[in-house]
Amino acid sequence: MSCWSGLEPIVDRYHHALDAFVRGDPELQKELFSRQDDVTLANPLGPPARGRDQIEKVMERAASLLREGEPNRFERVSAFAGTDVAYMVEIERTRAKVDGSAELLPVSLRVTTVFRMEDGQWKVAHRQADPITSPRTIDTIVDIEQP
Repeated sequence: MSCWSGLEPIVDRYHHALDAFVRGDPELQKELFSRQDDVTLANPLGPPARGRDQIEKVMERAASLLREGEPNRFERVSAFAGTDVAYMVEIERTRAKVDGSAELLPVSLRVTTVFRMEDGQWKVAHRQADPITSPRTIDTIVDIEQP
């Protein structure tokens, strides 16, 4: 991980932005994402979004369903950094009030984040998150909505 130490400031900001996100505020997260046309976000609530306008709408919708979240705990699975591109795989764990719930509920996500250097700054080029944090049976990948 030759260049990883240079990413720690952006990763710290990214983690801080995720703490705000689970309290219902997507603005800090938006600031960290690329403004390039190929930026993507695949959250667990819908299909992948591409382009700044789409990902901002997806972020706003997801954040509107969360409130009063506790700070996330991050379990780093893997990370690599080159000179222009880096990635990390983490498990994010928190508790938040979800979609009108009165109590804090546990939320755990398996997340892959791709960063790239743009105009001298690291930006998020892609984030993929899903709720798969423990082994599952093969039948869980069967798409019952498709014939």
